[in-house]
Amino acid sequence: MKTLGKILIIHGPNLHLLGKREPEIYGNFTLDQIDQELKLRASRESIEIETFQSNSEGDIVEKITTTGYNLLIINPAAYTHTSVAIRDAILGVNKPTLEVHLSNIYKREDFRKKSLISDIVIGTIAGFGKESYFLAFSAAMTLLESKSSETK
Repeated sequence: MKTLGKILIIHGPNLHLLGKREPEIYGNFTLDQIDQELKLRASRESIEIETFQSNSEGDIVEKITTTGYNLLIINPAAYTHTSVAIRDAILGVNKPTLEVHLSNIYKREDFRKKSLISDIVIGTIAGFGKESYFLAFSAAMTLLESKSSETK
């Protein structure tokens, strides 16, 4: 069966602590639970996905720039507000990108309200907890399907 392509999903620093870290903000679910649900949805849709989590900015940049994929979903976490390197990597590969946040960064501390990538991505989904990832996956499917129908 032909797939629509590959989605790379990157989780930034401290997201491996989901389920333990500030559950009143981030919820009680784990990153593994999110990844498993994303993989299940991908298998139903004939889409390949790769998930990756790192606390290292350099590792995230390497993943963005050296992995083959058609669309990127990224939760840069704390690097949202500080990483010019991640921004430059996204610009450098010129792949459709969706930004995801579990919490609504615009309702948090002032320093969290600025995203260094929001102006270069297709869109940002924030504030829906783990559903933010699933909404981004749904949007990614729509984008890949429309691109696939354009090439037919």
